[in-house]
Amino acid sequence: MLVLTRKAGESVVIGDEVVVRVLEVRGDVVRVGIDAPRDVQVHRQEVYEAVREANIAASTASEEAITALQGIVRRAGAVGPTP
Repeated sequence: MLVLTRKAGESVVIGDEVVVRVLEVRGDVVRVGIDAPRDVQVHRQEVYEAVREANIAASTASEEAITALQGIVRRAGAVGPTP
């Protein structure tokens, strides 16, 4: 991990297109501004983790869903395609 010291108004450049600027420091709270291209996703870590966990949960099939899908497939196979 790279650790830098910056004062209010100073910046850090990441790559060629991302600039992180310290806007304000009040006690133990630091406000930062991030200037990045629209195609670069920027999230607070807690939001990123919540989205990631929701995506994992949504992509995991429950046992009930698998059983229901198997029933649908069996019924569709029993009927067969119409000529």
